[in-house]
Amino acid sequence: MNLWQAFKMAFKSIALKKTRSFLTMLGIIIGVASVVIMVSVMQGQAKKNMEYFTKMGDNKIEVYAYSYYDTENETGQKLFDYCLSLSDLIVGITPDVEISQKGSIQYGSKTIPVNDWEAFETMVSVGGGMMVSSGNAWETMLSFKLGSEQYGVCNNYTLGGGREFTYLEVEKTIPVCVLGSGAKEQLFGFTDPVGETVNINGEPFQVVGWYESMNIEYWPQKDNIVVLPYTFNRSMNRNNPIEQYVIKAKDGHATIEASTKLEAFLLGLFPLNADGWCETGSFRVGSDQSYMENAEKANLMQSLVMGAIAGISLLVGGIGIMNIMLVTVTERTREIGIRKAIGAERSSIISQFLIEAAVICSIGGLMGIGIGYVGTMIAGKLMADVFEGVILMPEPTIAIGAFLFSVVLGIIFGMYPAIKASGLQPVVALRAD
Repeated sequence: MNLWQAFKMAFKSIALKKTRSFLTMLGIIIGVASVVIMVSVMQGQAKKNMEYFTKMGDNKIEVYAYSYYDTENETGQKLFDYCLSLSDLIVGITPDVEISQKGSIQYGSKTIPVNDWEAFETMVSVGGGMMVSSGNAWETMLSFKLGSEQYGVCNNYTLGGGREFTYLEVEKTIPVCVLGSGAKEQLFGFTDPVGETVNINGEPFQVVGWYESMNIEYWPQKDNIVVLPYTFNRSMNRNNPIEQYVIKAKDGHATIEASTKLEAFLLGLFPLNADGWCETGSFRVGSDQSYMENAEKANLMQSLVMGAIAGISLLVGGIGIMNIMLVTVTERTREIGIRKAIGAERSSIISQFLIEAAVICSIGGLMGIGIGYVGTMIAGKLMADVFEGVILMPEPTIAIGAFLFSVVLGIIFGMYPAIKASGLQPVVALRAD
């Protein structure tokens, strides 16, 4: 018997017992659909995470360095100088300080409190009138940031208009500022703010530029900023120590190498004693590259766990296939005996039953893939808020992998019934009722 005949017999056997065949396939259908849906959802989550890291800024290195005895920010100056010596790896460095004291920013008749949660939760003065807060003050609360002329580059901001402040403006403590898109919208609406003067804590500052929105979900604070030269730390931040820095590397490879060198450099500034503690200060170096790698590992682990859970139902379906194939062997014992009596080889009997098991699993796998695609789209609609901006759709590799796994499963679990059928003695088989 050739393969074509074996396939025809397999389809005929399935067609004759449609209900039983469908119930047999059910475990495979559920298993394949579960694998497709779960892995697709996990991949969608991974894409969303990577999109988040991309918006936050690729190749960023975050450095915390604090000296117990540094009153003139010598640590920061040493760090700046060292980064300049790594110009082949690093493209920029900036302090990243948020002023925690209460303040305000005013333009014309608009006055907006900064870091004054009590005032912001109740009302905001807008155009001489009073606007009651909706209760989500954190979504619109402005903050003052202190940085260098490379603040935008290091933090992945894109200028929507104007320019960054210059090195000389930072060095000479010139009262200039750059607005985030949220601050621009609250103060100026759709008007171009470049060249305008705002009063920050009663002092006039010229707006030299503004950033486009980063549009990071659940983190509007990234847009609600007013960036000032870090040399205003003495007058506006009580001269608190500058401890946080953001460093921008050229690419992913440079990020890893620069992080390693920065750790070695800071370890030289803050040597550890015999007990593993530093008596002069502390430091920490972290990079988006390492965060992304950790996120990818976590996503991969979750995908494997979810896929394994879904795969259990495939195994249950495989056991169902083996059970029904054993029943089929019993029902077709006389047929097997006749075929063996007229000279059919064992390999022919084995291939017939393996093909039938594989066909059942193939049909179940295809139906499962179809249900998986539909289920994935439904999951995408139900979790539209979570996967905003990401189209949830199974990748072809997932569907092909799930289908091939179902076929292999059918062959594996159909092997024992096929071998049992091929081992029947003709005389015994022909006596069967």
